[in-house]
Amino acid sequence: MSVPPLDVTEGVVRSACDPADAGDRAAMQTVLGIESSCDETGVALVRFGNQGVPELLAHALYSQIEMHQAYGGVVPELASRDHIRRVLPLTEQVLAESSRDLADVDVVAFTRGPGLAGALLVGAGVACALGAALGKPVLGVHHLEGHLLSPFLSADPPQFPFVALLVSGGHTQLMRVDGVGRYQILGESIDDAAGEAFDKSAKMLGLPYPGGAALGQLAQSGDPAAYKLPRPLLHSGDLDFSFAGLKTAVLVQSKKCAAAQGCAVHDLPQATLADLAASTQTAIVEVLVKKSLAALKLTGLNRLVVAGGVGANRELRRQLNDACASLGVRVHYPELHLCTDNGAMIAMAAAMRLQAGIQSASADYSFEVKPRWPLDAICASGTMLNPG
Repeated sequence: MSVPPLDVTEGVVRSACDPADAGDRAAMQTVLGIESSCDETGVALVRFGNQGVPELLAHALYSQIEMHQAYGGVVPELASRDHIRRVLPLTEQVLAESSRDLADVDVVAFTRGPGLAGALLVGAGVACALGAALGKPVLGVHHLEGHLLSPFLSADPPQFPFVALLVSGGHTQLMRVDGVGRYQILGESIDDAAGEAFDKSAKMLGLPYPGGAALGQLAQSGDPAAYKLPRPLLHSGDLDFSFAGLKTAVLVQSKKCAAAQGCAVHDLPQATLADLAASTQTAIVEVLVKKSLAALKLTGLNRLVVAGGVGANRELRRQLNDACASLGVRVHYPELHLCTDNGAMIAMAAAMRLQAGIQSASADYSFEVKPRWPLDAICASGTMLNPG
């Protein structure tokens, strides 16, 4: 069966492909990272030494968005099958871009969880097969830790310690980060996460998949004060999040608008939909910003890291930048094209774990994926509880 041409987004960030002397090369290690937890196949090469921030040599990403749009969401079986088709061509792409070959790879890292079980198995299987064939060790990486450490891929990497706002898909967490593997969760979502609130609200308004990005774009032309929507747990006194009630409020308000105009929600005028989108986005962003500021005050830290797909939202970035600038707080984000799932964050997380000496890669090529895997399960005083 012929494979259709790949629509690949690739990039090189802070290239480390420049010639280096033999001593420098000998002290460096190269990690091949594979991400396949959901609907994006990502592969990357990261090089690291005994100190300094690891360097991204090259990365390539294939998104399945177009395939899943017809179904209004991710179809796990289709996602898994597509990962199988994409991962090796992407690996070849990255190796060519970085002027490396498989013999130059020292460690093969992969996303072990959380994510879709079938999709995770593809990446884990390919990584362990490559490791066995090359005689190189492998390392399972926590997907959320990849997002958490992804700002270290940027041109302006953060320094420890910092407060992290992790807003990725079904996860919204605030945590204190004192180093690699040293994470203290300060608050988290108790039902729907911010990403789910964006996506589910967008679907109710008839916006195309992926809904969060579509809602954010539509909101730019709407009135954020048009509809009064709840800010769940905004004054709860803790740092937890809850967006299920907001989702319900969006549904109720959209039905009221439709009844008033004598049409279905999906047939509402564009201006009304834009107002609903803007009001929804404003409610979500206000909670995220105010809870982030509360976390900074609680910890006494003056550095904030924002990671995960929702971290690409323009309004969230604008409000966080403004609020933190007034407080003298530095804010760090991954580059926009590295906010969503990608292989670079997996390779980076593996490199930073190895560099910090808190985990070792293994030549045991049997593997087990973890579709459900809490981030706090991987650390206790910096020690890995569930080695990959």
